[in-house]
Amino acid sequence: MRRKSGHRGFTLIELLIVVAIIGIIVAIVSFNLINAIERARQRRTMADIRTLAGAIEAYAADGNRYPPAGGSTLPSGLSLPTATLGLTMNYLTPTYIRFVPMMDGWHSWYNYDISSAGTDYILRSCGRDGIPDAAPPFGITTSFNADIIFADGAFLQYPEGIQMD
Repeated sequence: MRRKSGHRGFTLIELLIVVAIIGIIVAIVSFNLINAIERARQRRTMADIRTLAGAIEAYAADGNRYPPAGGSTLPSGLSLPTATLGLTMNYLTPTYIRFVPMMDGWHSWYNYDISSAGTDYILRSCGRDGIPDAAPPFGITTSFNADIIFADGAFLQYPEGIQMD
């Protein structure tokens, strides 16, 4: 008996080749997807920092000083470190900004501080790892773990280009 040519199936080699190609495509797509998610977190963080800076500048235009830095207690009872936006939030809402973003794209607290003379301010996101850089390099960074630093109306350290880790 002969088999009809119309009922022929795939060979094992053909199936293995298809599975290998699908595996390669999934690996490439998953790497690009993870990278895109991290870039989106960076861009969201930078947008939040620009929004915060606009509210801080508007407050300073009205009061001739920047809002004080300091900690406060959230309604949940969680105590914030003094470097976060806790106390500053009370000065900015609802007049200068409706909602103060307190956390960056990686769910770490934004850091805010002013100079002792009250003439300069700095906003900082500690990046993906949530650990502040002890000696930030300033300028363009290519690491998701690098801090994003904004001071007196300009980014001092920010991500640009292809991010490596």
